[in-house]
Formats: sequence, structure tokens, C-alpha cells
Amino acid sequence: QVRVVESGGGSVQAGGSLRLSCVTSGFGSDYYAFGWFRQAPGKEREGVSCITTNNWQPYYADSVKDRFTASRDPATNTAYLQMNALKPEDTAVYYCAVEESPYVCRAAQGQGHMDRSNFDHWGQGTQVTVSS
Repeated sequence: QVRVVESGGGSVQAGGSLRLSCVTSGFGSDYYAFGWFRQAPGKEREGVSCITTNNWQPYYADSVKDRFTASRDPATNTAYLQMNALKPEDTAVYYCAVEESPYVCRAAQGQGHMDRSNFDHWGQGTQVTVSS
């Protein structure tokens, strides 16, 4: 059974930083993708970053490019989302999703957005609040 658990949300002032973590377990394959999504109140869930275990180039949404950095620790099956220069519009519930195929990240690169329907395993979400 695949498990996905995020942590690291919180409240910060504009310009501050937070780091989210996502631990996964139960995958039978060594090659998979971590996706980071967020959902603000009244808005649709938006994919912000995608990183693979086979070290393909990560995907970033334009709204977070040059501010957010995705990384991972293979030894612990953990992915991280380092969020710098946070803005009030970054306020949302952030979700980690994991998919067995790393191609979902390549698809995001080609399409310019992440399709949430491509991800089967989701964490519970963590709140990020940025005050002005």
C-alpha cells in the first residue's frame, strides 16, 4: 500500500521561506514522480512542481519559477519543496502526490501544466499561509 505524508506547512510573512517535506512508501518501482500541488480557497488545484526519481529536469509552474525548488533524498524516499520569497498569493493547502510513472513530469514540461488526474496517490495536505 502506497503512503504519502506531507509536513512542513505553517505561517510566514511575505518574503519568508518554508520547506515542505513529502515521504512516500510502498512503491514497488524505483522510478516514480513526486508532484506538488496547491489549492487556495475558491480556486482549482494547481500543480506547482514535479520531480522524478530518475533525475529528469524538474517542472515548475511559471507562478513559482525561480522561487521554489524541488529536491529529493533517495535514501529516505522523501521529496522537498523549498519555497523562498513567499507571497500572499502563495497561501493555499499544499499537497504532495506520487505517481509510479516519471513521465507525468515530462508531460508537464511539454504541456506547461500538471494534470492532477495523472497522480494516483495523494497526501493529506498541509496549510501554508503567507501574510503581507
